[in-house]
Amino acid sequence: MLSKVKIGLIGCGNISDAYFKGAAAYDILEIVACADLDLARAQAKARQHGIAKACTPAELLADPAVEIVVNLTVPQAHAPVNEQVLRAGKHAYVEKPFALDTTSSRRVLEVAAAQGRRVGCAPDTFLGGGIQTCRQLLDEGAIGDPVAAVAFMMCPGHESWHPAPEFYYQQGGGPMFDMGPYYITALVNLLGPAKRVSGSAKITFPERTITEAKRAGQKIAVQTPTHITGAIDFANGATATMVMSFDVTPYPLPCLVVYGTKGTMEVPDPNTFGGPVRVRKAGEKEFVEMPLTHSVERARGTGVADMAYAIRAGRPHRASGELAHHVVEVMAAFEKSSNANQHVMITSTCERPAMLPPGVAPNVLDA
Repeated sequence: MLSKVKIGLIGCGNISDAYFKGAAAYDILEIVACADLDLARAQAKARQHGIAKACTPAELLADPAVEIVVNLTVPQAHAPVNEQVLRAGKHAYVEKPFALDTTSSRRVLEVAAAQGRRVGCAPDTFLGGGIQTCRQLLDEGAIGDPVAAVAFMMCPGHESWHPAPEFYYQQGGGPMFDMGPYYITALVNLLGPAKRVSGSAKITFPERTITEAKRAGQKIAVQTPTHITGAIDFANGATATMVMSFDVTPYPLPCLVVYGTKGTMEVPDPNTFGGPVRVRKAGEKEFVEMPLTHSVERARGTGVADMAYAIRAGRPHRASGELAHHVVEVMAAFEKSSNANQHVMITSTCERPAMLPPGVAPNVLDA
């Protein structure tokens, strides 16, 4: 039996609850400490989830028992905190996005290499039963060779319900950096790395008005594109068309569809871990829901658990820093292409993450 990997968590905001609960599902993980700049908030989360130690971030980084630090700070701090974690001799796993620009994300990879430590990043939803089933079907040739894909995330924005929506309209926010990691990570998992992007990006509404009850009427200045469209060319020859928007009243479009030479596959919402998965073979009139080949009992923290198993087994982890850096470069390329009026070549690459073994129990990841 593999020894447990001890985890420390920095950043005790709302998303931390999902990680506390998700990590508890895996035999390999043990959260031994949590930290926040607001010590009282860390103490409250420690009491809520039965964590032995609540402390400052500096105290957590100095704790020799902690092997992996889960970085749940605000996006602007993701890359700088990752560097601190790595320099402290810990492995780092961070919430998405990996960084706000490619210079920062590349620097994190360089520090990880120099320190001999691993770095990983959400989203880990591609490790759920839905997208893992899609991966197996695709690899088995269920729809033939991939030809193209479409991806849609379209909504009117978050100011009507979110208690603090300002971030979504600042650098590092917008629909691409907020939701793009789910879609592009899923596409890379299915199709492999990207090689070129062409995009069009704009700010439709320069100012937003909060309508959420407690702050109704307050204004937000929009500083990042909120409607982004474009195309990704993949190294395997497939192309994907994306529309990511905070500017529209949505129409019932699918989240993600992959077209092949022998059929079409509807991929489940990449912001979820489950299904359904539907396939329509060439010549058939209807889509058929496919049985899931992988467990759907996954949640936030699966990527951390996979890193922990990888550390113990000496294998690559799936939600890797190289994958996350590649995703950052692809996301940033849409606005870069729009501003330059030209295609943008993607300079990074990554391996397709290895598929999970089918049929493994929900509380483990390795067969």
